[in-house]
Amino acid sequence: MLEEHRFVFEGHDGTAIAAYRWRKPVTPRAVLQLAHGMGEHARRYPPALDKILSAGFVIYADDHRGHGLTVSSPESYGDFGASGFAGVVDDLAVLTRIARAEYKGLPVFFFGHSLGSMLGQAYLLDHSALVDGAALCGTVAVDQLLHLVEDPSGLALLNAPFEPARTPFDWLSRDPAQVDVYIADPLCGFALTPASMLTLFAQAERLADPGQLRRIRAGFPVYILVGDEDPVNQKTTWVMPLIERYKAARLDVSVDIYPGARHELLNETNHAEVEERLLAWLEKGMRRVRNPA
Repeated sequence: MLEEHRFVFEGHDGTAIAAYRWRKPVTPRAVLQLAHGMGEHARRYPPALDKILSAGFVIYADDHRGHGLTVSSPESYGDFGASGFAGVVDDLAVLTRIARAEYKGLPVFFFGHSLGSMLGQAYLLDHSALVDGAALCGTVAVDQLLHLVEDPSGLALLNAPFEPARTPFDWLSRDPAQVDVYIADPLCGFALTPASMLTLFAQAERLADPGQLRRIRAGFPVYILVGDEDPVNQKTTWVMPLIERYKAARLDVSVDIYPGARHELLNETNHAEVEERLLAWLEKGMRRVRNPA
């Protein structure tokens, strides 16, 4: 049985941030902090991470500013507020410290999907000492993603490879049932405001800077998992620079590229395989924490 605890914490500037802790009635072995994507919310994730929860991982997550239950009004959807993208990153660090205080001594890992993975890239520059490894799912080098928003078609380009499409969100998954669940969810389906999007892309140069990347400790474990039919990474073209940069920074980079898979790997037709490989990477990370080289 899944245990859900909802709570509110003060973000880096005192803003009330909605958050969750999920666990199964088994002995806790580690913490996994997840960061959700754009236009969705954290409560979509526990069903897709059931095996990981059953393996003794306690999952913490927040609804980012402008998302989920953190939204203060209908006009606030997609709005990071005055502190922008960097403020959301700092909120994540506050939540990590809460998780570490509540589960003292347990390894802590980070998992970010899509926008959450881009937040994760910035989190690693400033806060990697708080976690024992990071998985970046449906990710992309942010400077490469600039090509997408420079096109007049904007985010509509994401569905273009799948036209004629059944829905505007076919790019998310090959599983039509999962696409329909997303569309039916009133807390899903919106984009960042233009001002908030600008604060994301303002980070592009920093996230690609070799000097900044060397701030992450050598040997830090990073797991990159993407689909090769994910339009966000343009058939992996836009994720390869990220992989090479992390390798050049002497991080311990593991990569899984899933043939035929689209953007939401945890909701894909091969989601069981994706979760099993993620769990295997987490278990390897736990062994490393127990037996450091």
